[in-house]
Amino acid sequence: MLFISMSHETHVIARNIRRRVLDYVIRNNGGYLSQACSSAEILATLYTRVMNLGPSLAPMIPLPFPGVPSAHNQNFFNGSLYNGAHEPHLDRFFFSPAHYALVLYATLIQVGRMDAQGLEQFNQDGSTVEMIGAEHSPGMETTTGSLAQCLSQAGGVALARKLKKETGRAWVFMSDGELQEGQTWEAFAALAFYKLDNVGVYVDVNAHQCDGLMSEVMSVEPIRARLESFGAQVFEADGHDVDALTFPSTREHRDKPLVVLARTDPARGIEILRARAPKYHYVRFKDERERKEYREWLEEMKGTE
Repeated sequence: MLFISMSHETHVIARNIRRRVLDYVIRNNGGYLSQACSSAEILATLYTRVMNLGPSLAPMIPLPFPGVPSAHNQNFFNGSLYNGAHEPHLDRFFFSPAHYALVLYATLIQVGRMDAQGLEQFNQDGSTVEMIGAEHSPGMETTTGSLAQCLSQAGGVALARKLKKETGRAWVFMSDGELQEGQTWEAFAALAFYKLDNVGVYVDVNAHQCDGLMSEVMSVEPIRARLESFGAQVFEADGHDVDALTFPSTREHRDKPLVVLARTDPARGIEILRARAPKYHYVRFKDERERKEYREWLEEMKGTE
């Protein structure tokens, strides 16, 4: 019964991540909405059922940008503070697709690590709550762009942790578009060579990118076979089923990095978005009538709470 209760709670968090992102997009006439549709359950599952994080060490309302780190700037801080301390036994989280940042902030709010008021700073001058997140943005440990650099960064940290005999793991959240980048495959080769079984990677396989279907732009299938050939232990899961998403994290993958291919729907939970298929990437309303339709959808979502 406890397992079922936890599953329900995680689904509620995911639904509210979508609702919060949709609300922002409506109020500000733009935003990365399909990313919330596809990844909400993945991020909710990571934060509530997979990662072993300590309590947040950051202020509930994010501080302004303090400037770049240097010997002369002692006020600099890192966004990973929202994920707790860097203790040997605790996990660390690496968020790769920085354009999903709004979804990450909504997740932090829903799991009690950031105040909803902090989202009012989103994409404002001088704010750390950036549209394209960086190492000072809430929930982010590193600047991950150009796209696909994060896995290499996480691998370096994981190797250092293994050499120091730390028991905490490095969890990485990626988008499937990053599998079109050569650096991703170099990183997987390195993870396998160094037998970094303290790395777990969740990939949002929503099969879309800014120019439409990945199968038409540049297919990366068969993803599972390719990853296995690079030495990863691979599981596939329904990316909207929190039990299916949780299961691989409990499996042994000795001497191999774990990869969970979460097959997702870029319009999940916000059906009105399907009218934009196959180009879901960024929502900017065509006119006030369309914006009103999305506002009505938001009210329906609120009515189901």
